[in-house]
Amino acid sequence: MELKLNKPICFFDLETTGIDIGKDRIVEISIFKVFPNGNKESKTWLVNPTIPIPPQTTAVHGITDERVAGEPTFAELAPHIHNMIKDSDLGGFNSDRFDIPLLAEELLRAGVDFDMKNKVSVDVQTIFHKMEERTLSAALKFYCGKSLENAHSAEADTMATYEILKAQLDRYPELENDIKSLSEFTTRKKIADFAGMIAFDQDGEEIFTFGKHKGAKVEKVLEAEPGYFSWIQNADFPLYTKKVLTGIKLRKLNTK
Repeated sequence: MELKLNKPICFFDLETTGIDIGKDRIVEISIFKVFPNGNKESKTWLVNPTIPIPPQTTAVHGITDERVAGEPTFAELAPHIHNMIKDSDLGGFNSDRFDIPLLAEELLRAGVDFDMKNKVSVDVQTIFHKMEERTLSAALKFYCGKSLENAHSAEADTMATYEILKAQLDRYPELENDIKSLSEFTTRKKIADFAGMIAFDQDGEEIFTFGKHKGAKVEKVLEAEPGYFSWIQNADFPLYTKKVLTGIKLRKLNTK
């Protein structure tokens, strides 16, 4: 079943130096863009992470320091990557918890003002886990009858994710072929930032999910304790979390 799209969607996958969203870097990114008219576009880049790739990580994806030494840095690629995804929704496998947050950190670090305000995301892994509880390779075998060749290659994983989502729509008639609906189905919890440090309460207002103000409304904390904002901005928090917090503070100031 082909996807019903009102706007383009970019399926993407990252290979990285590790799994720390705030500190690790991208070493390979593959993007597969599908347009509402059925046209498709694909790009894959190797990336010089500017930090060493740990041997245990190389053992997973096969990308070495030597292989990426002459490749462009993410800062150099950021304008091209952003131009490809800026008008699109996003799709991936475990993308809500890893790929999108890490991509956001890299883009913000490169000076690109990335956010998700005008786009939604579909995490194909969540559909799979809710329906079948498997891994990416097993998902491709289960839904498509194919073996995943070159696993942990960003391009192979990206194409597998796209094929799986189409097969999931064929298999589960209760899934609506609509990106917004699929995004809602794959969203685990309502959060304002990718790291889950700022969530939405039952009234739709932002609350902190950590520390001494856990469960408290962000606006009230910032008003009562202005120094808390400065502490977060100067501490080792994800850049996107800081961006969201700044937006809430500016919104409050603009309503006064």
